[in-house]
Amino acid sequence: MKILLTGSTGFLGRFVLELFASKGIEIQGVARNISFQDSNKQFQTQLDLANFDKVDHYFRDFQPDVVIHNAAMSKPDFCAQFPREAWQQNVEVTRYLVEKTSPSAHFIYISSDFVLGDQGPHNEQADYNPLNYYGVTKQAAELYVNERVGLSTIVRPVFIYGPQLPGSRGSFIQWVATQLNSGNSIKVVNDQWRTPTFAPDIAQALFEIVAKKVSGLFHIAGSDLITPYQMAVEVANYLQLNAGLIHAVDELTFPEPVKRAKRGGLKNDKAIEELNFVPTALRDALTLCF
Repeated sequence: MKILLTGSTGFLGRFVLELFASKGIEIQGVARNISFQDSNKQFQTQLDLANFDKVDHYFRDFQPDVVIHNAAMSKPDFCAQFPREAWQQNVEVTRYLVEKTSPSAHFIYISSDFVLGDQGPHNEQADYNPLNYYGVTKQAAELYVNERVGLSTIVRPVFIYGPQLPGSRGSFIQWVATQLNSGNSIKVVNDQWRTPTFAPDIAQALFEIVAKKVSGLFHIAGSDLITPYQMAVEVANYLQLNAGLIHAVDELTFPEPVKRAKRGGLKNDKAIEELNFVPTALRDALTLCF
């Protein structure tokens, strides 16, 4: 079995690449930029997915049995500012990868909770209701995957966090720890609810999807419905840092160019039942992150 992973140098991509490589599976990661600091650089190839000629050549050479499409322009504010580039990276690239993937191969698309609206946590039956342009592009990409002839799976995570791998910049929890260790006071929103997802959990779920050849839509998320402020306090308490430096604020404190859900998050019941998914509780995950 040969697996192609796009976005292999991103925060999630590195966990996926590491897990599959550790199991002796032939996996090749592609990314626009490959750093010499990447721990699995030997499994990676530099490839601009927007260069369709090079993508075509790559597929002819590698001929993957599984494609895990993780690459995306994932910053909602940037997508709103540069909509043409966002559409190209998130929609047109996905469309082309779907077309180039053999009908006999398994196509797995990493989407986002941003395709949904407020009033979460949402299950897989929730209607599309993107609140910003990033969500619009991810919805459009999902629709291309849904129309594909052949085995396909869509995975939606939310607010991904995890350990900081060598050479990476870390996630929200590392930012909190760094600020508090420096004695800096921070403001963190306390009126937006999410179900943060532990990155290694997503990698394990993807392994199960590949191994079992499972199709359909799956929400892969944590079971803790929590605000970023509450999450930051958990980090402070675990590391025995000064939680008094963390100040709860509402979203109006940080005016943003795009709208985000007040009560988002995803329900993971289907993944638990069909994939034997075991979400790691935040407090347990922190012991693996620091």
